Amino acid sequence: MSSSKKNQKNILQKLGIESLNAMQEEAMHAIHSNPEVVLISPTGTGKTLAFLLPIIQNLDANCTEVQALILVPSRELAIQIEQVAREMGSGYKANAFFGGQPMSKDKSNLKHRPAILIGTPGRVADHLRKESFTTDFIQTLVLDEFDKSLEVGFEEEMSEILGELPALTKKVLTSATHEIEIPEFVALDNPKTIIYKDSGESELTVKRVLSPSKDKLDILVSLLRHIGDKQGVIFCNFKESIQRVSDFLNHYSIGHGCFYGGLEQYDREMALIKFRNGTHRLLLATDLAARGIDVPEMDFIIHYHLPIKEAEFTHRNGRTARMNSGGVAYVLQWEQEELPEFIQQAEVEEVLDAPVPSKTEWQTVYISGGRKDKISKGDIAGLFFKQGKLKKHELGRIELKQDSAFVAVETSKAESLIKLLDNSRLKKKKVRVKIV
Repeated sequence: MSSSKKNQKNILQKLGIESLNAMQEEAMHAIHSNPEVVLISPTGTGKTLAFLLPIIQNLDANCTEVQALILVPSRELAIQIEQVAREMGSGYKANAFFGGQPMSKDKSNLKHRPAILIGTPGRVADHLRKESFTTDFIQTLVLDEFDKSLEVGFEEEMSEILGELPALTKKVLTSATHEIEIPEFVALDNPKTIIYKDSGESELTVKRVLSPSKDKLDILVSLLRHIGDKQGVIFCNFKESIQRVSDFLNHYSIGHGCFYGGLEQYDREMALIKFRNGTHRLLLATDLAARGIDVPEMDFIIHYHLPIKEAEFTHRNGRTARMNSGGVAYVLQWEQEELPEFIQQAEVEEVLDAPVPSKTEWQTVYISGGRKDKISKGDIAGLFFKQGKLKKHELGRIELKQDSAFVAVETSKAESLIKLLDNSRLKKKKVRVKIV
């Protein structure tokens, strides 16, 4: 077995993946064999791993400068790719740079240069103007979800960054959207294009839920009662609407998280952590959550507002009914409202009266130590089982960050757990443990 194949096998084992899917295999081969690759594949098919594997295999272990640059439209996507790169355990440093993160953290990360730098175009362009690092060794550029970066106004910064990469030999562009226009400044000559459409094995059902009034809050609550204890995202077009819907759900004691552009970075991250670990079954979100963020596959999505463009409708729906699975997209519609042309088939769902969904069984606990303290998920599990006296089924998802960790535990055990574990030692560090 060749060393690259052996390394790949080790990486997949660390990620808990048996083998690559067909798209990842084809994309890997294309990235290895071609200087320019455009990869179009639906949300949730594993594009991140498809480009990270060949990037890592092409890195020079003796080079101490940045060798690969990955540009992304949102801080959540930057953090997600950084997390995947670290979990691959290749030995190469990867760091995320984005607006809203303190510059002091960026400076600290750049003292020992990452081999892979992941960032939003605005923050990366800022660093290039300040000459925070040299671009002389950057051979690979990935524009991940590049159409979204253009859509949110990063064209000028992306063009500026491309003009600052003299050693570039490989360009990879990814998107979940078909029929996209590649801007001239990317300067693609003859790219290898890989297009993967939904295999047909996933099954999305679109249903309309009719509201007798223009204000759809009452019908939303009725629908959530009708759906029951399932996980899903409610999409709104405006952050102001999210606050209004959130207040209404709180009135009915329906637990949920909120996720939109105006939130502080910590609040956005906590909303996703609690959604991933089951503390919240519902996430109220703008189109920021339609793609490029790490959330689990879910049972349904609700369009509280319909998006203006068909592409965003598609991306939202891509959060459910991913590969080899089913899902439902509910469209809330005032009875006198016309449906846009891009919704062809949508049967009307009769909403049945039902009790409010039960509260989830999970609570999120914060730990004031992380990777930089040499703490592992196994260390945390051991502490919670031995000193915290938890049984295996009472411990949920563990998320490990650089300087902290977040753990899902059964709600009934949370208070007693804090008393047992707060100010205890984890590895060599004394840690605070508290409920988020």
